[in-house]
Amino acid sequence: MLNGSQRQRFLGAVSRGVRARPRSAMAVGALGVATSGVFIDLSGAAPATATFFRCALALPLPLLWPLAGGERGREGALSWRQAAVAVTAGALFAADALLWTRAIYEVGAGLTAVLVNAQVVIVPLLALLIDREPIRGAFLVVSPFLVAGILLTGGVFETGASGSDPGSGTVHAVLAALCYSAFLFLLRRGGHNGQVVQSYRVVLLSAAVVGALWPGATFTPGWAALGWLTLTAVCGQIGGWLLIALATAHLSSTVSAAMLMLTPVGALALAAVVLGEQPTMLQLSGCAVILVSAYAASTSGSGRHRITATVRKRLGDSPSVVA
Repeated sequence: MLNGSQRQRFLGAVSRGVRARPRSAMAVGALGVATSGVFIDLSGAAPATATFFRCALALPLPLLWPLAGGERGREGALSWRQAAVAVTAGALFAADALLWTRAIYEVGAGLTAVLVNAQVVIVPLLALLIDREPIRGAFLVVSPFLVAGILLTGGVFETGASGSDPGSGTVHAVLAALCYSAFLFLLRRGGHNGQVVQSYRVVLLSAAVVGALWPGATFTPGWAALGWLTLTAVCGQIGGWLLIALATAHLSSTVSAAMLMLTPVGALALAAVVLGEQPTMLQLSGCAVILVSAYAASTSGSGRHRITATVRKRLGDSPSVVA
């Protein structure tokens, strides 16, 4: 066990590391979240049960309380307004989790993670409407492609698509994306005022309460299900969302949204390996359209130009390239 001074040094190192490398922290967090869909699918828990346990089990984990205590000592306690925003964000996270969990069973853990990333366009739009944060014209250009990708991924244009009910799963995943976007917006906005970890603790508590009160919740899911939901809490809520909550305040909304694209990529790969999910070619094409559209919407023009120039230079330097 760490003593008081050692714990403070450790917590300070975590905070400084996130501030110094917010993109790395966001990347690790996004990959942690990528495991959630697979673990929830393996648990077989109902949406309300999964929502309650993934949040409730994260609350007593050791890292959360020391970080929150150290933060309170440095920055003070949450104001009533900050607490209210965190409660609202928690309710939105619970709504996202309820809809998303249902979609996992209908369209698959990997595809659902891709569909939910319609947030990559919605979050910056919220930032524009509420905070007047400017967005680029790329959002308007990619929006039709994003819609087409969602329809393809949901299996709207084919029969025998992956998932037990891909049509309903697509609807639930898109509704989850709306809740997810509002949650991300509040998470990022609140992070600018400090007290990030304390706010996240209130988010978890609020979401757990919503999950517990939602119809269909059970508090005796069985030991196997409880084990998978514990992994969801550790990897998704603490190793994932806590890092995202800490990092997102140090990044723009577009960069944050772009970094979160690691979640669907990781979820697709993990679902294929662990769950044996095999989407159709049209569904995979839809995934590719969504990911490319999200990347185009989230990456700055200068960033795209640098990448393009690098690729062209490498191709130009290669002796195997035919002019």
